[in-house]
Amino acid sequence: MHPKKIGFIGTGIMGGPMARHLAERGHTLRVYNRSAEKAMALAQYGADVAATPADAATDADVLITMVSDADALRAVMEGPEGALSRLPSSAAWIQCGTVGLEALRDCRRWSEAHGAPWVDAPVLGTRAPAEAGKLTVLASGPSDVQETVSPVLQAFAARVLWVGEAGAGTRLKLVANTWVLAVNGALAEVFSLGQSLGVPPTQFLEAIEGGPLDCGYAHAKGKLMIEDRFPASFPLRLALKDARLIQHAGANGGARLDQVEGVVRALARAVDDGLGDEDMAAVFRATRPTPDA
Repeated sequence: MHPKKIGFIGTGIMGGPMARHLAERGHTLRVYNRSAEKAMALAQYGADVAATPADAATDADVLITMVSDADALRAVMEGPEGALSRLPSSAAWIQCGTVGLEALRDCRRWSEAHGAPWVDAPVLGTRAPAEAGKLTVLASGPSDVQETVSPVLQAFAARVLWVGEAGAGTRLKLVANTWVLAVNGALAEVFSLGQSLGVPPTQFLEAIEGGPLDCGYAHAKGKLMIEDRFPASFPLRLALKDARLIQHAGANGGARLDQVEGVVRALARAVDDGLGDEDMAAVFRATRPTPDA
């Protein structure tokens, strides 16, 4: 694979490891993050730290954005210091953040106005798969750029799934995240009910282990809930953001998402309780029985 000049915007919990894997593959990397110290951590891998999103995009063959939400994406793409102001029209733009359906219109508009092909490529996975370079990429976009961007995506992915025209990746990500949020929220309530009935959470996990009801994700999040310790693999506040994106998508499409409504309420309560920067499994603290119950 011929090394490329890559601009990478958004080097947080997920983006930082993704960018590191690109640098380790020999790509020339210029990185930008709103909190500069997170970008500076990549200098030891040979990355140049850009002062603005525009600097990160200058002369890039490929631009990758991995920011938290639609507002953050607009902030780094638009304006005199935004990436679009200096991104070459020949560059491919890969958007990896979970930004929702409404933001797809902005992405399409920017791509058409600027001429740079847009690849919608959200990822499945949290901190550990990102650190290991084992994410699943749900890629969608023009077929004529797949050969160019696939090797770039493979630097931080165990699997790259091409799922259709740009925007299809985000739609699949919202569907997949509905499952993730449902398992996490259901497990919190299972443990909460168990606590109220005197059933140890380990007993529940043992009961489902190895059978058709088993789920590796339940064991991973269950361990955090049992230990009551929540180092963030995926912050709860971002889980709430994703749940609201799913809620909005369901409302627009006419889907009746009663369980998602409950997940949104529980996550919002946990954020109000000051748990937003903890792992999403910390929603358990917002479901536990009250002391006087």
